[in-house]
Amino acid sequence: MSINATFFAQMAVFFMLVVFTMKFVWPPIAKALDDRAQKIADGLAAADKAKAELSSANKRVEDELVKSRTETATRLADAERRALSIIEEAKAKATDEGNKIVATAKAEAEQQTVKAREALREQVAALAVKGAEQILRKEVNAGVHADLLSRLKTEL
Repeated sequence: MSINATFFAQMAVFFMLVVFTMKFVWPPIAKALDDRAQKIADGLAAADKAKAELSSANKRVEDELVKSRTETATRLADAERRALSIIEEAKAKATDEGNKIVATAKAEAEQQTVKAREALREQVAALAVKGAEQILRKEVNAGVHADLLSRLKTEL
Protein backbone atom coordinates (compact mmCIF):
# COMPACT_ATOMS: atom_id res chain seq x y z
CA MET A 1 0.00 0.00 0.00
CA SER A 2 1.14 3.33 -0.74
CA ILE A 3 1.09 6.31 1.50
CA ASN A 4 -1.58 7.91 -0.56
CA ALA A 5 -3.99 5.02 -0.24
CA THR A 6 -3.37 4.80 3.51
CA PHE A 7 -3.88 8.50 3.81
CA PHE A 8 -7.22 8.29 2.02
CA ALA A 9 -8.25 5.29 4.12
CA GLN A 10 -7.36 7.13 7.31
CA MET A 11 -9.27 10.14 6.05
CA ALA A 12 -12.31 7.98 5.36
CA VAL A 13 -12.11 6.35 8.83
CA PHE A 14 -11.63 9.79 10.43
CA PHE A 15 -14.59 11.15 8.50
CA MET A 16 -16.76 8.20 9.61
CA LEU A 17 -15.57 8.72 13.20
CA VAL A 18 -16.49 12.42 12.99
CA VAL A 19 -19.94 11.59 11.53
CA PHE A 20 -20.51 8.85 14.15
CA THR A 21 -19.41 11.21 16.96
CA MET A 22 -21.58 14.07 15.65
CA LYS A 23 -24.59 11.83 15.23
CA PHE A 24 -24.44 9.62 18.35
CA VAL A 25 -21.92 10.93 20.88
CA TRP A 26 -22.07 14.72 20.59
CA PRO A 27 -25.89 15.27 21.09
CA PRO A 28 -26.01 13.59 24.56
CA ILE A 29 -22.88 15.48 25.64
CA ALA A 30 -24.30 18.78 24.32
CA LYS A 31 -27.63 17.99 25.99
CA ALA A 32 -25.88 17.27 29.30
CA LEU A 33 -23.90 20.51 28.99
CA ASP A 34 -27.03 22.49 28.16
CA ASP A 35 -28.90 20.92 31.09
CA ARG A 36 -25.99 21.70 33.38
CA ALA A 37 -25.83 25.29 32.10
CA GLN A 38 -29.60 25.62 32.61
CA LYS A 39 -29.34 24.26 36.17
CA ILE A 40 -26.55 26.71 36.91
CA ALA A 41 -28.58 29.58 35.46
CA ASP A 42 -31.63 28.49 37.45
CA GLY A 43 -29.52 28.26 40.60
CA LEU A 44 -28.09 31.74 40.03
CA ALA A 45 -31.57 33.11 39.37
CA ALA A 46 -32.87 31.43 42.52
CA ALA A 47 -29.92 32.83 44.49
CA ASP A 48 -30.63 36.32 43.16
CA LYS A 49 -34.31 35.91 43.97
CA ALA A 50 -33.49 34.63 47.47
CA LYS A 51 -31.08 37.53 47.96
CA ALA A 52 -33.81 39.98 46.94
CA GLU A 53 -36.32 38.25 49.23
CA LEU A 54 -33.80 38.32 52.07
CA SER A 55 -33.25 42.02 51.52
CA SER A 56 -37.00 42.58 51.44
CA ALA A 57 -37.48 40.46 54.57
CA ASN A 58 -34.72 42.40 56.36
CA LYS A 59 -36.41 45.66 55.40
CA ARG A 60 -39.77 44.38 56.68
CA VAL A 61 -38.12 43.21 59.91
CA GLU A 62 -36.49 46.63 60.39
CA ASP A 63 -39.83 48.32 59.70
CA GLU A 64 -41.57 46.07 62.22
CA LEU A 65 -38.83 46.71 64.79
CA VAL A 66 -39.19 50.46 64.33
CA LYS A 67 -42.96 50.14 64.55
CA SER A 68 -42.78 47.99 67.69
CA ARG A 69 -40.27 50.36 69.30
CA THR A 70 -42.49 53.37 68.66
CA GLU A 71 -45.52 51.44 69.84
CA THR A 72 -43.67 50.37 72.98
CA ALA A 73 -42.53 53.93 73.62
CA THR A 74 -46.10 55.15 73.13
CA ARG A 75 -47.45 52.52 75.50
CA LEU A 76 -44.83 53.36 78.11
CA ALA A 77 -45.66 57.06 77.83
CA ASP A 78 -49.37 56.25 78.15
CA ALA A 79 -48.67 54.05 81.15
CA GLU A 80 -46.60 56.78 82.79
CA ARG A 81 -49.34 59.35 82.13
CA ARG A 82 -51.94 56.96 83.52
CA ALA A 83 -49.79 56.29 86.58
CA LEU A 84 -49.38 60.02 87.18
CA SER A 85 -53.12 60.57 86.82
CA ILE A 86 -53.82 57.71 89.23
CA ILE A 87 -51.32 59.19 91.69
CA GLU A 88 -52.95 62.61 91.33
CA GLU A 89 -56.40 61.09 91.85
CA ALA A 90 -55.14 59.24 94.93
CA LYS A 91 -53.60 62.45 96.27
CA ALA A 92 -56.86 64.32 95.66
CA LYS A 93 -58.86 61.58 97.37
CA ALA A 94 -56.42 61.53 100.28
CA THR A 95 -56.64 65.31 100.58
CA ASP A 96 -60.43 65.14 100.50
CA GLU A 97 -60.44 62.39 103.10
CA GLY A 98 -57.98 64.37 105.24
CA ASN A 99 -60.16 67.46 104.96
CA LYS A 100 -63.21 65.41 105.90
CA ILE A 101 -61.38 63.94 108.89
CA VAL A 102 -60.20 67.39 109.97
CA ALA A 103 -63.71 68.80 109.53
CA THR A 104 -65.16 65.91 111.51
CA ALA A 105 -62.56 66.40 114.24
CA LYS A 106 -63.28 70.15 114.34
CA ALA A 107 -67.00 69.50 114.55
CA GLU A 108 -66.44 66.95 117.28
CA ALA A 109 -64.17 69.36 119.14
CA GLU A 110 -66.80 72.08 118.79
CA GLN A 111 -69.42 69.72 120.17
CA GLN A 112 -67.12 68.81 123.04
CA THR A 113 -66.54 72.53 123.68
CA VAL A 114 -70.29 73.20 123.64
CA LYS A 115 -70.89 70.29 126.00
CA ALA A 116 -68.09 71.50 128.28
CA ARG A 117 -69.54 75.04 128.28
CA GLU A 118 -72.99 73.69 129.05
CA ALA A 119 -71.59 71.59 131.87
CA LEU A 120 -69.64 74.61 133.13
CA ARG A 121 -72.77 76.78 132.97
CA GLU A 122 -74.69 74.20 134.93
CA GLN A 123 -71.91 74.11 137.53
CA VAL A 124 -71.75 77.94 137.63
CA ALA A 125 -75.51 78.10 138.01
CA ALA A 126 -75.39 75.53 140.81
CA LEU A 127 -72.58 77.45 142.50
CA ALA A 128 -74.44 80.74 142.05
CA VAL A 129 -77.51 79.23 143.61
CA LYS A 130 -75.40 77.78 146.39
CA GLY A 131 -73.69 81.15 146.89
CA ALA A 132 -77.02 82.98 146.88
CA GLU A 133 -78.36 80.57 149.50
CA GLN A 134 -75.36 81.21 151.71
CA ILE A 135 -75.64 84.99 151.21
CA LEU A 136 -79.34 85.01 152.03
CA ARG A 137 -78.92 82.90 155.15
CA LYS A 138 -76.44 85.35 156.59
CA GLU A 139 -77.11 88.98 157.33
CA VAL A 140 -76.60 91.54 154.66
CA ASN A 141 -73.06 92.76 155.12
CA ALA A 142 -70.93 94.10 152.23
CA GLY A 143 -67.69 92.68 153.61
CA VAL A 144 -69.18 89.23 154.06
CA HIS A 145 -70.74 89.34 150.62
CA ALA A 146 -67.43 90.36 149.06
CA ASP A 147 -65.72 87.45 150.76
CA LEU A 148 -68.34 85.01 149.48
CA LEU A 149 -68.13 86.46 146.02
CA SER A 150 -64.36 86.13 145.96
CA ARG A 151 -64.64 82.51 147.05
CA LEU A 152 -67.22 81.98 144.32
CA LYS A 153 -64.81 83.46 141.78
CA THR A 154 -62.04 81.13 142.88
CA GLU A 155 -64.37 78.15 142.56
CA LEU A 156 -65.19 79.14 139.02
